[in-house]
Amino acid sequence: MSPTLTRRLALLAQPEHHALLGGLRGIERETLRVDDHGHLASTPHPLALGSALTHPQITTDYAETLLEFITPAEADIASTLAKLDGIHRYAYSKLGQELLWSQSMPATLPAEQDIAIAWYGTSNMGMLKHVYRRGLALRYGKAMQCIAGIHYNYSLDEGLWRLLAASEPAARPLTTKAYQSDAYLATIRNFRRYSWLLMYLFGASPALQTGFLRGRPHQLETLSDDTLYLPYATSLRMSDLGYQNDAQSGLSPHENCLDSYVAALTKAVNQPYAPYAALGTKRDGEWIQLSTNVLQIENEYYATIRPKRVIQTGERPIQALCSRGVQYIEVRCMDVDPFEPIGISLTAGRFLDTFLLFCALEHSAAITPEEGLRHTANFARTVKEGRRPGLLLDRGDAEVTLQEWGQQLLAQMAPVAALLDARHGDSVHSAALAEQAAKLADPALTPSAKVLAALREHGNSFAAFGLAQSQRHAEYFRSHAPNADEYAYFDQLATASLDEQAAMEAAPRIAFDDYVAAYRASNLCHSSGECD
Repeated sequence: MSPTLTRRLALLAQPEHHALLGGLRGIERETLRVDDHGHLASTPHPLALGSALTHPQITTDYAETLLEFITPAEADIASTLAKLDGIHRYAYSKLGQELLWSQSMPATLPAEQDIAIAWYGTSNMGMLKHVYRRGLALRYGKAMQCIAGIHYNYSLDEGLWRLLAASEPAARPLTTKAYQSDAYLATIRNFRRYSWLLMYLFGASPALQTGFLRGRPHQLETLSDDTLYLPYATSLRMSDLGYQNDAQSGLSPHENCLDSYVAALTKAVNQPYAPYAALGTKRDGEWIQLSTNVLQIENEYYATIRPKRVIQTGERPIQALCSRGVQYIEVRCMDVDPFEPIGISLTAGRFLDTFLLFCALEHSAAITPEEGLRHTANFARTVKEGRRPGLLLDRGDAEVTLQEWGQQLLAQMAPVAALLDARHGDSVHSAALAEQAAKLADPALTPSAKVLAALREHGNSFAAFGLAQSQRHAEYFRSHAPNADEYAYFDQLATASLDEQAAMEAAPRIAFDDYVAAYRASNLCHSSGECD
């Protein structure tokens, strides 16, 4: 354990500081709507769920059938997951015979032209979101817009950063905002060092349906007529088969300071990319992408973790970061757990809280380009071969087995879990840590291994297993219908969201071409791009 971590744990162990270990947790869960045969639904977003454009908790992501459930931010992950469960139960009450797909990798997909891109109505904002997704389809293919994941939004009490700032005088004076941003960037750097561990412990997509690849070259093995896999993979979703392309391959905004991160994204949303320029922004007078730049907007950058700030109306994410600093982080690498009805377990949430607090409190030096390549390689090796016996990862000072390094990290996290348990007066975080230690000792306990074992019970068919799990989860939610208060709450949200969208569409507005031009012009962010 580093001196930095030891010192900070001792400071936070003082009873008067326990309250600072709080913060907020939010979940965004993506899930495809499918029919009762497990095929992608052909229906539009259900009107009974409200407006996908303006509903605060139920929307769509890329494809029209890819639902996204967004919880309010809560002080405890148990409360967050209870809210997520409530959203699922309400959604099922409005879905008829449709199911929510239980996997990260998609169900049986139709031809490319028959996958509908998410639609948000005719307002300028709605059309901007839709055209952005047209651009994604052009750049990545529509099948990629059907991949689902769990996004974990995490913040710590701002008082914790003030306490640390006061106890650790910096070499140069920092404002509270700057210290907090630097601290979250340091958390992200440690996340990059160690996130391979999350892929081993929680990766749950070692197989996929053959049709997903659309004829793309690959090195997967055949499990059955309809299923491809890698025998030791943990998360094919997070491999090079996922949401990546050549344009982003050279884009690596490093997280050594906020200025540098913002500068890299600002450049990417303003720098033309020749293959996209050859396509243009319009075809036959219709918008096909928002720009011909490396990124249409900054959210197109596909990262395992992002620094975030709640944006204001009309504001872009990089503007928010520039003007007000980092407010929370968004973990984006978690697969949907097909054995959990809501896609994530409480134990996983407790471990994530421990892991992220460890990343926040541990010493975090700047990452050199060479180190960045090493972290990327460790992650890539784990998602494709994480359960291979004796798999070696590069720790920098030596190559070590994944199991040995993983157990060392869990030992370093143990006092962090104990600190969280002391605050709550229980042992749930330590228990979550012990459950992960068992997975390191026995790879058969990992979700990816359990998925492959379950596939064998379903004729080695990804489609059959996915459908069976989706039906099992549907039975659970349908047997736990919302109560009257829950119905009233979500019905009100749905009605209000539809009214808000209707008002937006009825209001006077500028031409869409002018709206896009104004939006693109708003991404300028003054940043030195330098880190001290």
